[in-house]
Amino acid sequence: MAQYIGIDLGGTNIATGLVSESGEILHKVSLPTGAGRGTEEILQDMVRSVHLCLEQTHLTTEDITCLGVGVPGAVDDSIGMVLRTSNLNWCQLPLTQILQERTNLPVRLANDADCAALGEVIAGSASNYDSAALLTLGTGIGSGFIVDKQVFTGWTGGGTEVGHIPMVYGGEPCGCGNRGCFEAYASATALIRQTKRAMAANPGSMLWQIAPTTDVVNAKTPFDAAQMGDSVALAVLDQYMEYLAFGIGGIVNLLRPQVIILGGGVSNQGENLLVPLRVKVAKYCYASKLIDPPQLVKATLGNDAGIIGAAMLGLNP
Repeated sequence: MAQYIGIDLGGTNIATGLVSESGEILHKVSLPTGAGRGTEEILQDMVRSVHLCLEQTHLTTEDITCLGVGVPGAVDDSIGMVLRTSNLNWCQLPLTQILQERTNLPVRLANDADCAALGEVIAGSASNYDSAALLTLGTGIGSGFIVDKQVFTGWTGGGTEVGHIPMVYGGEPCGCGNRGCFEAYASATALIRQTKRAMAANPGSMLWQIAPTTDVVNAKTPFDAAQMGDSVALAVLDQYMEYLAFGIGGIVNLLRPQVIILGGGVSNQGENLLVPLRVKVAKYCYASKLIDPPQLVKATLGNDAGIIGAAMLGLNP
């Protein structure tokens, strides 16, 4: 049976796992990333995590088909290059060559969100589908696309940045430097900002019972207040879901994946989010009365998705 190793390189942890060809994690190792450290120190720990994974499972490199790595940034797997990462400050790093020389393993690279999407398709909530789009609703909106159970990245690996699709001309400022991006309206950060604005305009809202100061508002706050029947919170969520559905509708009309997977903190609301969102998404999908909109599901693998997806890059070396 073929076995693979996947590294999910995050700003906090280097999460490494031994993965079976069916997408099951057989063993995991985690080391702190220390994002402020130098590149060489992080590289050394990435290699060390691979060696630890092998030692702890009594395997050698001859037992491993491929090493896959998910990186939080733009990568070009065709030339083995990390083009740019913001949190690690890497630029034009030939990561494939470095890791191949130090581990003696074939290496594949992908963006970390693409890896998470592949993980969900191989072993998670989208395992019954061949094509999928993953949206991670967190600080921003991470995204990954899978076509025929393979990562789709666009030219030079720089595509599929759904969070930065223009949505509103001259709209809300985005962390990328532009205005009006999808994530400026539909990320968890956007929902928190929208909630704070509603609280400021409605001092009698039950939102203030959930969050006595705006400093403690999080993406769960409006959902909690909505459960109490608060009309202000309900209006915030209705508008937020409209933004989210509008963006998802655009994705569907462009690529028509079989399933849309939602991950990140906002997705933890489960059916409280998905039930009304499915109705709204259908409005924006072209010919939705004739063609069923894609399924809309919650991601189920959590932090393991990135490890599994990175490892499964080796299925198509």
